[in-house]
Amino acid sequence: MCMRKCLVGLTFCTCYLAFYLTNKYVLSVLKFTYPTLFQGWQTLIGGLLLHVSWKLGWVEINSSSRSDVLTWLPASVLFVGIIYAGSRALSRLAIPVFFTLHNIAEVIICGHQKCFRKEKISPAKICSALFLLAAAGCLPFNDSQFDADGYFWAVIHLFCVGAYRILQKAQKPKALSDIDQQYLNYLLSVVLLAFASHPTGDLFSVLDFPFLYFYRFHGSCCASGFLGFVLVFSTIKLKNLTAPGQYAAWIFFAKVITAGLSVLLFDMILTSSTVGCLLLGGLGEALLVFSEWKGA
Repeated sequence: MCMRKCLVGLTFCTCYLAFYLTNKYVLSVLKFTYPTLFQGWQTLIGGLLLHVSWKLGWVEINSSSRSDVLTWLPASVLFVGIIYAGSRALSRLAIPVFFTLHNIAEVIICGHQKCFRKEKISPAKICSALFLLAAAGCLPFNDSQFDADGYFWAVIHLFCVGAYRILQKAQKPKALSDIDQQYLNYLLSVVLLAFASHPTGDLFSVLDFPFLYFYRFHGSCCASGFLGFVLVFSTIKLKNLTAPGQYAAWIFFAKVITAGLSVLLFDMILTSSTVGCLLLGGLGEALLVFSEWKGA
């Protein structure tokens, strides 16, 4: 069992690293900034692969009641917001900056647990939330590559992530499995992004994309779609196999590796103040892992 957990964890980390680096390459190097098409493609591939996996008996998708599906629809809409805003933000921000801002979703979840659900929050988790908030709050003032639009979309992204996670935790036990939820997310995302591609102008603007007929663009897009599906699948497997503390530790490990390699592969200006903000954010997430581990 321990070997299986390690294998799934390493698969998750590898997919996490490859997925974010591939997306960053497509968005920032090739500059394919048409999020309705890019995310629509990824969710279409993910949905098709998940459907094929279901037909082959590799995963189980249950016949859910209409009420359970309707209850999950707001979360699926938030999922569309997560991937759309995340794509817009990642195209303009360095990966370590994006991760630091993304982690504020944990502060939103912590605040909701404390203020609305009246749950007891451990001191370590409170300190973690404060460190994450301080890191993200100071970062815009110390980022030498500050991009207002990138930060704007990152804020939309993190609020969607926080709200999505809150709705996910509020679901009735066994109403929808993680696979069921992701299948519905894929279906709604494909529909909404397809309809949004025309009013946003992406549908016709893409014809002017200079690398539209280049193999490296096609290969990168195919890789991002496949990696997105494998990442989702390995994430669900890892979540089901490990305790919350171990799951959080694997995510933290994957983020550290991805952020570190991205600095070497993509242009990022690192000043002492920027590094300080990033390290503070890393300390905050490490405390979060510690609090989850003790809570388990």
